[in-house]
Amino acid sequence: MQDTALIKLRAAGRALLAASALAVFGLAGAQTPAPQGKTAERSISEWLVRMHEASRMRSYVGTFVVSSNAGAMSSARIWHACDGEQQMERVESLTGAPRSTFRRNEDVVTFLPESRVVRTEKRESLGLFPNLLTSSETAIPEFYGARRVGSDRVAGFDADVVQLAPRDGLRFGYRIWSEKKTGLVVKLQTLDTEGNVLEQVAFSELQLDAPVRMEKLAQMMASTDGWRVEKADAARTTAAAEGWAMKASVAGFKPMSCYKRPAGGPSAPENTMQWIFSDGLASVSLFVEPYDRQRHAQEGLFAAGATHTLTRRMQDWWLTAVGEVPPQTLKAFAQSLERRK
Repeated sequence: MQDTALIKLRAAGRALLAASALAVFGLAGAQTPAPQGKTAERSISEWLVRMHEASRMRSYVGTFVVSSNAGAMSSARIWHACDGEQQMERVESLTGAPRSTFRRNEDVVTFLPESRVVRTEKRESLGLFPNLLTSSETAIPEFYGARRVGSDRVAGFDADVVQLAPRDGLRFGYRIWSEKKTGLVVKLQTLDTEGNVLEQVAFSELQLDAPVRMEKLAQMMASTDGWRVEKADAARTTAAAEGWAMKASVAGFKPMSCYKRPAGGPSAPENTMQWIFSDGLASVSLFVEPYDRQRHAQEGLFAAGATHTLTRRMQDWWLTAVGEVPPQTLKAFAQSLERRK
């Protein structure tokens, strides 16, 4: 199961991961850049492709701050390096429990100094804008629209402000600050169905094209001597193989992967299935595990910034649905999920 710290780390990283994760849409949409001086006429595909290219091709160092409408705030320092198709980054938490996370493509290593534990795993790019849909089938233009709404400055950089507006009530909207010269995302807000800001991620300081050495990050990532190493890899499976199915799809959301957490793993209880869905921008994870009366006492719906969590007993099973989506979206998933064997 995703712990709170991991969810917060992903939330903090989404301003960075958004652009690289949205590469998929570039495969499906028009990739011709807007003529110079015509930024207001860019289509949603052109905006997202531009953001993707900026994050994929640029090295940078910066400090970003995450704040929610409930008053919670956290910050982290990031070092990002790229070399062709190879992407590597280090994220150091500046608030809360000390934590250093290194990612090289799908390999993730997290150092927890207080317990002298290192967790290693392979993890897809499941940022809050996940890189999920690898085919030409994408629902983004059907369920979202994009338009430039102005200009601003963030961390000393001039930026275009782009609004991604949902076309229904099953997903949130986004307001993105894209650096004018490169397209890099420097600030991002998640908006509720009324247009209110649920959560914000923004660079407070940023150095573009910083001399970040990939080999230095790799050396730090491999320095595990004196630490207890825990492997948290999950096994790939299918929902059907685990005995689960959806009676009806939730509009725009497609299943993209399914995992089963290993027995005794540090990140999930034994025999937990995680089924992941995406509409190309937002994602929803369904965690299903055997019902335990002692651990699973409270059903309900909970919110932390833009992240909503729904818990529900399903006979001998316990469902936890998590996503940066409106509550009605999680309810639709819970109502459609059914046991087949």
